[in-house]
Amino acid sequence: MSDVVGFIGLGRMGKSMAINMTRKGFRLVVHDVNRAAVDELEKHQARGAADAAEVAKASDVVITCLPNSAIVSGVVGGAVVPNLKSGGLVMDMSTISPETTDAMAAAAKAAGLGFVDAPIGRLASHADAGQSLFMVGGSEADFARVKPMLEAMGTTIHHCGPVGTGTRTKLVNNFLAVCLAQLNGEALALAQRFGLDLEKTLEVLHGTTATNGQLKLNLQTKVLMGDTEPGFAIDLAHKDLTLILEAANAQRVPLQMGAAAREALSFARAQGRGGKDFSSLVDVLCDMAGIEKPRLKK
Repeated sequence: MSDVVGFIGLGRMGKSMAINMTRKGFRLVVHDVNRAAVDELEKHQARGAADAAEVAKASDVVITCLPNSAIVSGVVGGAVVPNLKSGGLVMDMSTISPETTDAMAAAAKAAGLGFVDAPIGRLASHADAGQSLFMVGGSEADFARVKPMLEAMGTTIHHCGPVGTGTRTKLVNNFLAVCLAQLNGEALALAQRFGLDLEKTLEVLHGTTATNGQLKLNLQTKVLMGDTEPGFAIDLAHKDLTLILEAANAQRVPLQMGAAAREALSFARAQGRGGKDFSSLVDVLCDMAGIEKPRLKK
């Protein structure tokens, strides 16, 4: 643990992962636009920094966990790469476009820096518990360097291949996860209209090939328990699905179901629900159809 680790982006996922790193003995220098998040990390013995450049100057490895491609380009390309000393390494955990990942990796290489893309799988609750999954792209040497850090934040680490494969794997993963959120919502809205018992319906679905992780894990711990606060917000799901459709279009891969799911997300955002958890797409559908929202007995 000789490396000093910078951590930029202390949002819903990043803050929990950074806290877990401090608990495992890593020395962290942190920054976020939300000062309250930095204050919380300082309570866990991390050192707060005024900006991303200060983080880079004080670190050997810089981890970024940021909302979108434009912010990653600005932070990594504009502040981290120019200020991280030669031999340093950047690990980006954001869900961004493959083109942005490739550009940041090239900029890092030109500056004598390593680069790893390691987007996050699973839910915010898993990040809280140190049980995240990571899809990692990078050289064998760079992967070996960051692996202890990933192990401090998660339980499942997949080295997907060279730089860029982590980001591309995450887009495939999120394509299924987001589309399933809409599909599950439609199925449960139909069950509600039929007047079926929710618990019995879920028991049947989980015993057939219709079952899926979103239905079994996310919906049952979020919206079906009445919790629509964002673990993964509809706004972010819309952003990710837009990235996925753009990447697929560039590769001439038609994603008809993905396009339909994005329009469903667009409708939910137009209804002012962009800040709610993406499991709550079922509530949007039920409100549209005048159906009672499905809820499990607590």
